[in-house]
Amino acid sequence: MSEESDRPGDGAGDLAERDRAVLAVERDSWPGPGAKERAIRERLGISPTRYYQLLNALLDDPRALAHDPVTINRLRRRRDAKRARR
Repeated sequence: MSEESDRPGDGAGDLAERDRAVLAVERDSWPGPGAKERAIRERLGISPTRYYQLLNALLDDPRALAHDPVTINRLRRRRDAKRARR
């Protein structure tokens, strides 16, 4: 993760605000192609490529799992299924 992501959020063991924002974007549902990418740029001020890099790093972060277990477990299952198909 980046330096910003390594800094604690509100207390020890909490996620950085940007990491929480990445997970919040991932929790939302998107109406069509391009909407999520626009939201990533507008809400987070980063490229979609950087967003997915941060998101993938969060999948292995125990703090992310503690913060949002439903989203992290859903994404881990998707990642594992994709790996199994390869």
